[in-house]
Amino acid sequence: MAISDDLGALIRENFDHNPTKEQEKAIFLLADFLLSRERDAVFLLKGYAGTGKTSLLAALVRTLGQLQQRVMLLAPTGRAAKVLSSYAGVPAFTIHRKIYRQKSITDMDIFQNDINLQQDTLFIVDEASMIANDAHDNTVFGTGRLLDDLMHYIYSCEGCRLVLVGDTAQLPPVGEEESPALSRTMLEGYGMEVTEIQLTQVVRQLEESGILWNATMLRSLIQNDEMFEFPKLRGKSFPDVKALPGDELIEALEQSYRNFGTDGTIVVTRSNKRANIFNNGIRSRILDYEEELSSGDLIMVAKNNYYWTEREQAANGVAPDTMAFIANGDVAIVRRLRNERSFYGFRFIDATITFPDYEDKEMEVTILLDALQSEAPALTRQQQEALFNGVWEDYPEMTNRRDRMKCLRQDIYYNALQIKYAYAVTCHKAQGGQWEHVYIDQGYITEEMLTPDYFRWLYTAITRATKQVYLVNWPDSALSDAEHNTVKIQT
Repeated sequence: MAISDDLGALIRENFDHNPTKEQEKAIFLLADFLLSRERDAVFLLKGYAGTGKTSLLAALVRTLGQLQQRVMLLAPTGRAAKVLSSYAGVPAFTIHRKIYRQKSITDMDIFQNDINLQQDTLFIVDEASMIANDAHDNTVFGTGRLLDDLMHYIYSCEGCRLVLVGDTAQLPPVGEEESPALSRTMLEGYGMEVTEIQLTQVVRQLEESGILWNATMLRSLIQNDEMFEFPKLRGKSFPDVKALPGDELIEALEQSYRNFGTDGTIVVTRSNKRANIFNNGIRSRILDYEEELSSGDLIMVAKNNYYWTEREQAANGVAPDTMAFIANGDVAIVRRLRNERSFYGFRFIDATITFPDYEDKEMEVTILLDALQSEAPALTRQQQEALFNGVWEDYPEMTNRRDRMKCLRQDIYYNALQIKYAYAVTCHKAQGGQWEHVYIDQGYITEEMLTPDYFRWLYTAITRATKQVYLVNWPDSALSDAEHNTVKIQT
C-alpha cells in the first residue's frame, strides 16, 4: 500500500492544479492499477467536458516518463492524436497505424492485425467514445471490429495494459447506440477486470465559461433523460458564447480566419447538404476562390484511401512513416494543382497536398472532383459502380478476371482521392478535434427531432471549441440568459 501511495503522490506532484476529491480518487486508483499484478485488467477513465481528464492524463504521462516506464498514446483519428500529443507532451499515433499492417506486397490495401512487440507498455487511448466495434465500418482492417482488434493487440504481449479515456455524453460511433469502448459490460466481456471512474465535477467556474456552462447543462439533461424540449442555451451572457444572426456571419468568420486561420476555425452542421452551402459561401464570399479547387484550399478526405501511400512507399522503397493510409476525415491543404481532365464521366485533377495533422507531410495525388459538391458523404454507390465499370472496360486485353482486378487496383483514376471542403463539416467529422472558434449551425429543428442523438450532437459540437462558440441563427426561444435562469445543472 505504501508503494501505491508513493506512486499516487508522484502523479499528484505532476498535476498542474490542486486535485478535486474525484481527481484525487482517480490518481490513487490509477496508482493501484499500475502496480497491480493482474494481467487482464483495463482502466476506464470517463469524464465530461471540463472535469480535468486532460490534466490527469498529462500528469500520468509525465510520471511514467520520470520512472522510465513505457507508454504509448493512441487516438482514433489524426486530428485527435495531434490534440492528445499537444497536451501530453509526447508523440501520439492513430490506433490504425499502430495495430494494423499491410497484408503483403500484392495485397497492400488489406490490413491485418499486427504483432505487438512492445512489452511492458501502458497504452493510453483518448477519445475512446469514437472507437467502433461494427464489422461494417472498416472491413479491410483486421476483423473489421476495431475494439476487438485493439484489445487483442494490446493484451497479446506480456506486461501490456490499457487505459481508455472518453466522454459518454459525446456522439457514439455511427450506427451504434452507445460507445462500446466506454462500456464496462463490453470490456468485462473480454474477460477483463475493469477499474472505472467517472469524473463529473467541473473544475472551472461555470459562470466564467459559457462553453462549459452549456456543455454541463446539456450533459445533465442527457444524464437525467430530460430530452423532451429544446435545451435553453446561454448565448448572450458569456463572452465565449455568442448567438450570431445570419447577417453577421461573414464578418465574424473573416475575423476568426484573421486571428486563427482556416485550420483554427470550423463550422459544424447537421448534414452534408448544409455543409456544402456553408463551404461554397465561405470560399466565394470570404476566401475569394473562383475555381472549383484552388491552391490554399482546406479539404477533408471523404473515403479511406490506401493507394497513394502505397505508391509513395513503392517509389521510395521505405515503409510509410507517419501515415499507413489516408483516412476518411483527414484534413489536407492544397498546395499545387495541374492537369485537370475528364474520364469515364468524372473529372480529375493532379495535386500536391500537405497534411497538417501529420507534421505537414506532403503527397502527390490525383483528386476526384465530383465528390466535392455531392450531398452524400462521398461518391454514391451508383457513382462508384459507374467509375468501376468505366475503368474495368479500359483493360480489355486482360481476359483473366484476377489480372484485370489487379490492374484496376493500381489504376490512378479508380483510386483517385475523394474529398470535401473542410471549412464546414458534420459533427461526426469534427469529433476528436479541437478548434479555437467553432460556429454551430443546427438548421431547421422541430420538437419531433429532439432525440438523444440531437442532444449528443449539440454537446459534441460545443465541446469542440477551446476559445469561442458561435450559435448561428439560433432562435430566441432556445436561448435563456435571464438572471433568474432556472435551468438546473447537476455537477
